[in-house]
Amino acid sequence: MHQFEIVSLEELVSDDHAYRRFMSVFDFSEIRPLIEVIERSACYKGYGAFCLFLCCLLQYLEDLSDRDLERFMRENNAAKWFSGFSLTCRTPDHTVFCKFRQRLGAKRLSEIFSILREQLKSRGVMNEVFTFVDASTLISKANLWEERDAAKQQKYDKLNNEVLPQVANDKQARIGSKGKNKFWYGFKKHVSVDMQSGLINKVAITPANVTDANGFKHVCPKQGAAYADKGYCVEPSTRHAKRRNVHLCAITKNNMKGKNKDKDRWLSGIRAPYERVFSKDNKRARYVGVAKNQFAAFMQAITFNMKRLLVIDSLPCPTA
Repeated sequence: MHQFEIVSLEELVSDDHAYRRFMSVFDFSEIRPLIEVIERSACYKGYGAFCLFLCCLLQYLEDLSDRDLERFMRENNAAKWFSGFSLTCRTPDHTVFCKFRQRLGAKRLSEIFSILREQLKSRGVMNEVFTFVDASTLISKANLWEERDAAKQQKYDKLNNEVLPQVANDKQARIGSKGKNKFWYGFKKHVSVDMQSGLINKVAITPANVTDANGFKHVCPKQGAAYADKGYCVEPSTRHAKRRNVHLCAITKNNMKGKNKDKDRWLSGIRAPYERVFSKDNKRARYVGVAKNQFAAFMQAITFNMKRLLVIDSLPCPTA
């Protein structure tokens, strides 16, 4: 004799589950209309656009591929609850996630990121009084032997940033360098972090040959002071900071006149704790092209802030 018990998905997810806490971090109702508007011109096999957006959040929270996300959504009850699926509902396959990301796009996701950032500012969690600014590498998948052979067939003498777009799979990736010994092929990720909370304020992706100083305009705060390393002590970052009325606290290079070693040592100590934002970053470019990697950078920033907010909320309040 078989016994049957009727249960709901709500009962299967514990009250202290991390996904329940994540849902309390942001007010997603503000961004829902911006996401659902794409349903008017696209069909996702009956799945709502907002549900698919929440699936994508889980993808970056758990660092999953599209196929891994398909299995994760099918097997994990908490993931179904988080994304708004019922216990017996058929979940999307990996092709749906790919099509949804293409339709959502980096431009619309930037608007979503801005709305969520304004929520943090309205709560007093984030401000732009003191900002940490830095850039990190994103290495693209490449087969430089094949690209070198393709360059020879087209009678190019060198494999450089002028030739690579003609022979490489990723037409927007470039060769970048840091110092005289570190070189990579791909992109550069520019990030500004609010030093009060450790939350990501702005993020931008550029080809790897864009210098830190040139990328500063994409992540420059609107006010306050910006703490940066030696790559930002020159034009055009100084000019852009002046235009924004931002005080640029950049470490000066050793060959610059008026270098104050004690001051630079103090600035290095101020910046050190915020390097953790990059400590666990995946240095591999997830996609091909600037736009798709910018999409990934926004999603990573949103999920990083979600995780960071849980830490902030769990910290004891300072006593007066």
